[in-house]
Amino acid sequence: MAQFSSRIAYADFNEMAPQIRTALVDLGRAAVEAGIEKDLLELIKLRASQINGCAFCLQYHLNIARGLGVTPEKLDLVAAWRDAEIYSGRECAALEWTELLTRVAQEHITDEAFAAVRTQFSEKEVVFLTGAICAINSWNRLSVAFRFAPPPRE
Repeated sequence: MAQFSSRIAYADFNEMAPQIRTALVDLGRAAVEAGIEKDLLELIKLRASQINGCAFCLQYHLNIARGLGVTPEKLDLVAAWRDAEIYSGRECAALEWTELLTRVAQEHITDEAFAAVRTQFSEKEVVFLTGAICAINSWNRLSVAFRFAPPPRE
C-alpha cells in the first residue's frame, strides 16, 4: 500500500485561497439557511464524497453527522440507501438527486428525475439542495486533487 502524503495541506489551502473556502462554505451554508435539514445535508455530502472517493470529506462529514445525532445505521448504509429501507422519502429523493448531479458527466438529468425530486422538495428547496450538492462536489475535487489528509475521527 502506498504511503499517503498531501500535495497541499488543508490548512495551507485555506491560507492561500481563503476566497475559495469562503465561497464554498457560503454555498453550502445557504441550504441550511433556506431551511433544508442539516442531517439530510450531511447524508448527501457523504454520498457524493463516497462516489468521488474523497477520504477527507467523508471523515469530515461523518464527524459532523455523528455530532448531529444521525443514526449509525444511516451512516453505515448510505452507500446502499436504495436497499436499506431506513431513509425517508425526502432523504431518498435527495440522495437520488445527489447521485445524478455527481455523475452528471455519465448521463444528463431527465425531466423525470427533476419531477421525482420535486415530489419531496419545493422548487426553492431544489435550488438550494442543488447548490449544496455543487458545493460538496467542488470540495471533493479540491480535496482529491490536493490529497487533503482526513481529519481525525471525533
